Amino acid sequence: MSLDKFKLDGRVALITGGCQGLGLVFAQALSNAGAIVAVTSRDEAKAAEGAQRIREETGRQTLGVAVDVTDAGQVRRMAEETVRALGRIDILINNAGINVRKPILDYDEESWDLVQNTNLKAPFLCAKAVAPYMIKQKYGRIINMSSMLGTVALPERSAYCSSKGGLIQLTKVMALEWAEHNITANAVCPGPFATDLNKVVMDNPEANQFFLDHLAIKRWGNPDELSGIILYLASEASSFMTGSSLTIDGGWTAS
Repeated sequence: MSLDKFKLDGRVALITGGCQGLGLVFAQALSNAGAIVAVTSRDEAKAAEGAQRIREETGRQTLGVAVDVTDAGQVRRMAEETVRALGRIDILINNAGINVRKPILDYDEESWDLVQNTNLKAPFLCAKAVAPYMIKQKYGRIINMSSMLGTVALPERSAYCSSKGGLIQLTKVMALEWAEHNITANAVCPGPFATDLNKVVMDNPEANQFFLDHLAIKRWGNPDELSGIILYLASEASSFMTGSSLTIDGGWTAS
C-alpha cells in the first residue's frame, strides 16, 4: 500500500477541544499530514491561540472557533462558520470531554448531566451538524473519542463510564446510517494517558500505583502515541473500517 493513502492534502478537519491536551496533539498530527485544521474551545481567545500555535508549528492554514459543544445552536454555528471559512468539513474528531469522579451515592444530578452532556450529547450534536455537509460532498470521517472505560469499569466513574459506553454505541449507529454516503464513523478508546484530565490520578501515589499495576506496559501513555491511529482513521487508509472501536490502553483490558 502506498503511504500516499495517509496524506490529507486538501482535507479539512474539525477537532472539538483541539486547543489543548489530546485534541491539540490530534490537530498537530493532521496538520502535519497536510490537513487544514479548525480547533474549538469554549473560550474565544483560547481558540484563536490554539489555531495560531498550530499554524506557527506546521505552516498550514488553521481556524479557531469558540463554541459550547453542549449547545445545539452554537454547534450549528460552529459547522456553518467552519464551512464558510474553509469550504468544507472532511474530518470530525469529537474530542471534547470531561470527568467528575464520585461514588454513585455521592453523585449529584448536576455533575451527572455535565458529564453526559459533554461526553455523549455533544458528539451527537456535532455529528448531526456536520454530517449534512459530508453527505453533500459524499465523503466524511468521524472519529469519536471514547475510552477503555466505555468497555470496562472503575469505581467512582459512573457517569464517565456510562457516557463513553454510550458513545461507542452511538458510533455504531452513525456508521450504519451514513455508510451509503461514503462516511465512516469509528471510536478510539484510550486507556491511561498523561493528560491534564488524569493529573488528579497521577498526582495521587496510591491511585497512580493502582493504574501502573493494571498496565502491562507499566507506564502511562504519551499523548503522541495516539497520533498514528488518528491519522489512520482520518485518511483513505481506513476506507473499509467503520463502526469499530479501537482500544489503545497499554494492555489494561487484555487481562
